[in-house]
Amino acid sequence: MIAPALLTSFWGAQLHAGGTPPQRAERYFLTARTHLQSQSTNVAAQWKFGRACFDWAEFAEDNKQREEIANQGIEACRNAVARQPKLIEGHYYLAMNLGQLARTKSLGALKLVNEMEKEFQLAHSLDEKFDFAGPDRNLGLLYLQAPGWPTSIGSRSKARHHLERAAKLNPNYPENRLNLIEANLKWGDKTGAQREFKALKELWLAAKNEFSGESWELSWTDWEKRRKTVESKVAEAGKTLAVPNGKK
Repeated sequence: MIAPALLTSFWGAQLHAGGTPPQRAERYFLTARTHLQSQSTNVAAQWKFGRACFDWAEFAEDNKQREEIANQGIEACRNAVARQPKLIEGHYYLAMNLGQLARTKSLGALKLVNEMEKEFQLAHSLDEKFDFAGPDRNLGLLYLQAPGWPTSIGSRSKARHHLERAAKLNPNYPENRLNLIEANLKWGDKTGAQREFKALKELWLAAKNEFSGESWELSWTDWEKRRKTVESKVAEAGKTLAVPNGKK
């Protein structure tokens, strides 16, 4: 899960300080850690460090490093919500860091998935529009990717509900559309995939202007690659739909 919004508010001028995305993420992490060390009981410093941990963990060299970074973010966010139980940022970035930790586990990830679900649901109840409809987007991905019952919480109906809700709440955010297209393709919903891809094409140029600058560089690299992949799949699906009963 890439969350580009993590780099769009707190760091200000540092966003344009140069360097590669990993270098910038590490710099933000170190700055946030220093800030937290000087204000250890400051709730804003706690959740902002949690946000920086999630982002820096995206570039971890191995599972050991990712686990160490994620655990720091988890601790900071737990402290934040302990002080302010209705702090959306605390619940949201706690869930995000739990996701990073889950990436380092096998069977142990299942327990973390349940806690992620709870924290994203809490974030959703506080502000469903946060981080470009982030609570719905991440709940949708969680239900899409997790194993189904009785092993875990995976659910096609829940995944569809939340991914569609994210696209409705923030229709011009490319990530929301791409997730829904990929999910529809996975489910064999060719008509749905074509509909969402048409919407994605229509918003693409405007999104390029809205989400611009160094802080969005990594996201656009990911989005461009995924768009190219789904475009070919949607085109192939269109050929099948054009032939009655799928026969040649």
